[in-house]
Formats: sequence, structure tokens, C-alpha cells
Amino acid sequence: MPHEATELHTPRLTLFPYTPEQLLTLIEHPERFEQVAALTPAPGLRGSYMSGDVSPHWLAALREAAGQAQGPDPWRFGFWVVEKSTGKIVGGAGFKGAPDTAGIVEIAYGIVPSREGRGYATEAALALIHFAANDPRVQLIRAHTRPEANASTRVLRKCGFVHIGEIIDPEDGPVWRWERSPQHIGTP
Repeated sequence: MPHEATELHTPRLTLFPYTPEQLLTLIEHPERFEQVAALTPAPGLRGSYMSGDVSPHWLAALREAAGQAQGPDPWRFGFWVVEKSTGKIVGGAGFKGAPDTAGIVEIAYGIVPSREGRGYATEAALALIHFAANDPRVQLIRAHTRPEANASTRVLRKCGFVHIGEIIDPEDGPVWRWERSPQHIGTP
């Protein structure tokens, strides 16, 4: 049962589900983005979606969905991470798809460089965990990081993830796998 496209709230952030059209406009027509999304991006937001870390398969799915005028779908496309104090989009957070047949979902998140180090990634990750935990299909929440200690590994540890080991991801190459149960979470 898919979630309704709803806002998620944390102490300092609001996560708004975005439409494929909004994200595609940010990537391909940034001059029109504020008009289409009715939100202002913090400097650096577009760059995070233009980097080599963005999956070509995900971009293709985004273009196809935008062409079909699909609405928000947090499982497929994710959320804008909006800083409550400024109203600016300071990042993105989401899933790499709906729960699979084993009940596994993978989270991903990113915060613009000017807002890093403020705990926003942790708040966004906790909001995703809470969202996933409220779906009865979810049995396990997973995340992948670069295979080294870094800011993302600290975020995942704070959020109750356990480092499982290194794997080879078909799109990303060597990564560290992290997992946690959706149970026993507090509200973000």
C-alpha cells in the first residue's frame, strides 16, 4: 500500500515530496525552477543532481515519469529537504524504490555543502526511517556509503544502522552496506 504524498516534519526541516517535473526542471531548466516548484533552492542544490553520483537509470525513469505528468511518489522520487528557518531547499532525501518482495528499502540523502555539519542529514534520514517504519511492507531499511569512514557513516550510526560489510553495487561499485530494523524508532 503506497503512502500518500505527504510532508514529513523534523525539528528544523520539512520534507516535501516532489514531482518528477519539478526535479527535471531543476536539472534541465534551472531558470524556471522556482516558478515550477514554488520553492527556492539553496546554492549548490542543482549540482548535487548533476554529479557523476546520479544514476543514469534513475534519470531515465525521472524523464519518463515527467513526460507522463506523474505526481509525487516518495518511494520513487523522494523529498525536497527544506530548512524551516529560511524556507530554502537544502537537500534531497528518498528511497531507491518501494519495498521489494523481501520488504527491504534503501534510503539516500544529501545536503548542500553550505548546510553540512548542522545535523540536517541525520534529521532527514530519521524522517525517512519513520516514513518507512509506518509501512507494514517494510522489514529492513538499508543504506550504502562510500567504503570509508565519512559524514554519511556517522549519520547512519546515529540513526541506528549497523555496518554489514563491503559489497559491489552494480551501479556504484564497491560500497559499504548498512542495515537496521524499522522497529524501535522515535519520531524524528
